[in-house]
Amino acid sequence: MFQRWDELAFLHWRWDPAEIQATLPPGLQVDTFEGDAWLGVVPFFMRSVRPRFCPAVPRLSHFLELNLRTYVFDEQGRSGVWFYSLDCNQPLAVWTARTFFHLPYEHARMNADATHDGWVRYGSRRDGDDHDSEFVYRASRQTHPAEPGSLEFFLAERYLLFANTPGGLRVGQVHHKPYPLGEVDLAAWDDRVIRLNGFESPGRAPDHVIGSPGVTVDIFPLTT
Repeated sequence: MFQRWDELAFLHWRWDPAEIQATLPPGLQVDTFEGDAWLGVVPFFMRSVRPRFCPAVPRLSHFLELNLRTYVFDEQGRSGVWFYSLDCNQPLAVWTARTFFHLPYEHARMNADATHDGWVRYGSRRDGDDHDSEFVYRASRQTHPAEPGSLEFFLAERYLLFANTPGGLRVGQVHHKPYPLGEVDLAAWDDRVIRLNGFESPGRAPDHVIGSPGVTVDIFPLTT
């Protein structure tokens, strides 16, 4: 598949590695940076989502996504992303991701707008929940690639995802140019998605915030 990920905000909290490990399926090990595990909340715009060589379709190819993630490696030493949930306001995308990628997508009512000066106001409420989450942020257009070995690189430059399928653990690959990353002005944030996935509230603002105007992405099928 082909898609764009636009106007991303990466909000991350340091977390106890043992607590993260207890939530992972067999075959995955929590990945750490200088001894810390990390939980990330990422609101962004999904655009031009479509099968390769097919045109984008209005109302189907453009939608919103809010995910909760951590970082792991498998028994082969491959590092990637483990998603706890991916809230989305496009029902067909939820069905497709659940059916073909075995990812924990959740239906949500979402809205977002971006102003001419770069501010994004992003709202989400998962179906069945009574809480409205709001994120207000602006990512700088003064961007840079993550430096290998840095925390930014550890958190952002991940090109594999893991999925727990009926046939066992599978891995999916994505390909894109390195993220152009910039500092973020964060005016509002919410940790509801962390609590919806069984974790306690961190009780503090994110420990690390970075943003990106976006990347163009190729998505490949799950493999072993």
